[in-house]
Amino acid sequence: MQIRLITPEETLPIRHCVLWPTKPIAFCQMKEDNMGVHFGAFENDTLLCVASVFITNTEARLRKFATLHEHQGNGIGTLVIEHIIDYLKRHGVTYFWCDARESAQNFYACFGMQKQGERFFKSEEPYFKMFVELN
Repeated sequence: MQIRLITPEETLPIRHCVLWPTKPIAFCQMKEDNMGVHFGAFENDTLLCVASVFITNTEARLRKFATLHEHQGNGIGTLVIEHIIDYLKRHGVTYFWCDARESAQNFYACFGMQKQGERFFKSEEPYFKMFVELN
C-alpha cells in the first residue's frame, strides 16, 4: 500500500462512487478543493481510497474521505487516517476534526476522536462533528 498526495481531480471518481453515487459528480466537488491537501491510497498503482484535508493555522478538517466499497474493511482507511494524523503533527496541526457520518462514528473513535454537539443532517444523511486534539 502506498499513500501519497494526489490532485483534487483524482479524488472525484471515488468520492462520487462511494459517497454520493445518486448525485451528479459535480456534487462531489468543492469550491475549496484547490486549497486542500489530498491523499490517495494506492495498491499496484490503483487508487482505492481518497481523503481531503483543509488546514487553517493549527486546525485541520477532514472532508470527502472514501474507500471503494470492495476494499472497505481491509484496513486501508485506517492506514490513510494514521498517515494523515502523522502528516498533520509534522506540520504543526493540533486540532483535527470532521463531520462524520453517524454510521462511521466507531471508526473515528479508534483514533481518539470524540463527538461534539448534536446530530445533524446533510442531504438526509445523519452526521456528528468529531474531533481529536493532536499532541
